[in-house]
Amino acid sequence: MEKMRRWIRFGAALLLTLAGSATVNAQARPLPSADLQKIYDRLLKQIDRIPIYDDHSHATFPDDFDMDAMASPPDESTVMRLRDTNPEFVAAAKALFSYPYDDFKPEHAKWLIDKKKAAEATGGTAYWDSILDKMNIETCLANRVALAPYLSPKRFHWVFFVDSFLFPFDNHGQIAKNGDMGVYIPLQEKVLQRYMKQESVNGLPADLAGYESFVRQTLADNQKKGGVAMKFEAAYFRTLFFRDPPREKAEAIYAQFHAGGVPSEDDYRTFQDYIFRALIDQAGKLRLPVHFHSAVGIGDYFSLRNGNPLNLENVLRDPRYSHVNFVLIHGGYPYTLDMIWLTAAKNVYTDSSLMGYYVYPSELKNILKQWISLVPPGQPWRRRWPSWSRKARSVKKKRSSWRACTCTTMPPNCMERRNEHPGKIEARGMEKCRARATESAHRPRDGGRR
Repeated sequence: MEKMRRWIRFGAALLLTLAGSATVNAQARPLPSADLQKIYDRLLKQIDRIPIYDDHSHATFPDDFDMDAMASPPDESTVMRLRDTNPEFVAAAKALFSYPYDDFKPEHAKWLIDKKKAAEATGGTAYWDSILDKMNIETCLANRVALAPYLSPKRFHWVFFVDSFLFPFDNHGQIAKNGDMGVYIPLQEKVLQRYMKQESVNGLPADLAGYESFVRQTLADNQKKGGVAMKFEAAYFRTLFFRDPPREKAEAIYAQFHAGGVPSEDDYRTFQDYIFRALIDQAGKLRLPVHFHSAVGIGDYFSLRNGNPLNLENVLRDPRYSHVNFVLIHGGYPYTLDMIWLTAAKNVYTDSSLMGYYVYPSELKNILKQWISLVPPGQPWRRRWPSWSRKARSVKKKRSSWRACTCTTMPPNCMERRNEHPGKIEARGMEKCRARATESAHRPRDGGRR
C-alpha cells in the first residue's frame, strides 16, 4: 500500500511538471497583444499623477552634520554610479535646478554651490518643499540625528538613530579596528552625549537599570518630538546577528566598565546584544517601526558577511517581537533574493531604496520581478507590493484619498497619519498581466500602529 501511495504521488508530481512545461511559454510572455504599448502609455499618465510617499532619505544641506550619525571615510572607494563623474548627476541638476552646464568642472559646479548656499541663507522650508514638489513627493522620511529647521515637519518626517546606545564604554578598541571605525565610532559617541544632554543625564548611570531607563526614555522623548521610526546602521559597526544574553551577564559587564576600562570584544558584543533587545522591546511598547540598513555600505571595510540581513532572522522571527514592524531598508542588496523570504513574516517589510544607485533600471527591474514572483506563500500580495519606482508603480489614483509609495513597501504604521480618508488603491500592474491585488489606503488616526 505504501509503495502504491509513493507511485501515486510520483505520478501527480510528474503530471504537474508536464502541465507547467506546457504553459511556461504562455506565462513567459506578459501580453502578446498589439495594444501593449498603448496600455503602458495610458497607465503611465495615471501613475505619474500619484503623489509619492518616500520612506528613506538623508535630506540635508552640505554643511549640516546632523544629516547622519556617521560620515563617509576619506578617500573611500565607491561604485560607479555614485562617483562625481557620473553624467546622470548633471542630468539631475539640469532637471531640478536648470543647471546650465554639461559637466561638473570646478568653475561650472560653483554655479550650483552658490545657488544652494543662497537657498540655505534665505532660511525657511521653501527650498526643500520645492524639491519634493518637483519630484511629486508628498511626504518624505528623513533619517537624521535631528530634524533641521529648514525641513518642514509636515512634509519631512523624522527617523532617528539608535546605534549610539550600543557604545557607552571606552571605545579605543573599536576605533583601532580600521580606518572606517576610526570615523564612525567618535560620531556615535557624540550622538550618545547629545542624547544624554537631552535627558539631563550627567555621566553614565551607576547601574544597568539606570542606563536602560535612560535608553527607553530617550526613545519615548524622540517620539514625542516627532520621531516616526528608529533606525539602526549597525551593519557598519558589527554583525547583524544579535544573540539573546541573560540580563545578569549584561549587568556584570556594565558594572565593570561603565566607569572606565576597555571591554573585550566578546564582553562588548554581549552588552550590545542585550541593549539591542531592550531597544526592540521599547519600540514595541511605543509602537515605533524599526528600520535597518540592510545593504552593502560605504567605506572600504564594510563586511558583507556581517551585514547580510539573514543575520537578523532570529530577531525578525522571534514571537516576542511579532507586534514590532521591521523595515529592511535598501532591500538587503546584494542579498536581495535571500532577503525577500524574510518578509514572509507579517511584520517584516523591505524597500528598494539605494538599490537604484547601485544598478541601472534594467537590472533593478529584474530584481523587483523576482520579488514579485516570489511573494511568500500565504502572504497577501497587497501587504508587500503597493508600488515600486516612478516608472514601475502599478497603482491608480482616484481623488485625494489615493496614495502611493516610491521604491518601497511600507507597513501601515510607517505611513503615520498621512491619510485619514478611507478608500482603496486598486493595483492594476499592467492590467491584463494577472496582477490582481488591492492595497488599502485607509490610514487610521493612530497611524495604523498596533
